[in-house]
Amino acid sequence: MPAKIREKPAFCFPDLAPRLSKPRLVSYYEQNELQRIPEVISALKDGLNIALVSDAGTPTVSDPGFKLVRECIGRGVKVESLPGASSVITALTVSGLPTDKFLFVGYPPKKPGHRKTLFENLTKLPVKATIILFESPHHLIRTLEGMKDVFGDIDIVICRELTKIYEEIRREKISESLAHLKRQLQKGEFIILLNHIHDRSEA
Repeated sequence: MPAKIREKPAFCFPDLAPRLSKPRLVSYYEQNELQRIPEVISALKDGLNIALVSDAGTPTVSDPGFKLVRECIGRGVKVESLPGASSVITALTVSGLPTDKFLFVGYPPKKPGHRKTLFENLTKLPVKATIILFESPHHLIRTLEGMKDVFGDIDIVICRELTKIYEEIRREKISESLAHLKRQLQKGEFIILLNHIHDRSEA
């Protein structure tokens, strides 16, 4: 069956299309990644052309896939990338934040201690850069609260459902975002962007 957003990219075997009504899809996700890699490498060595596809976003960006790309490179298998939409770049370009230097950190850790360590490390970057991270609606509030504890009540940008009918982009203080999010149930994946951060413990 087709891939699911984020957790389940899939492989498409276009060389089989002439013999089938549509290309064959094979699931590929974190739990079966190590099992799938040898299968895919074997098929590639047999001459098949294989595409790693996803329902949304760019494969290997906060998705499984980089291990396969690394294995292909190590075995001399040619890897091509077809440019497509990227929520990271889309959010950056509409944020109004500096775009000359940016750091994408993916999803923050779920454990509070690890999440706090990540945020503290971001205050020690050797260069000033726009920080971009993903978050799910279920963890969004506690992530913002953790950011506020470390960074203070700084200005952030939150993007939701980019390029879709319910697209929403909010530019405000963390406290304002928290007040809004606590008033109503949120759906969709979120992108958080920030630029002016410092270590409050050194203030």
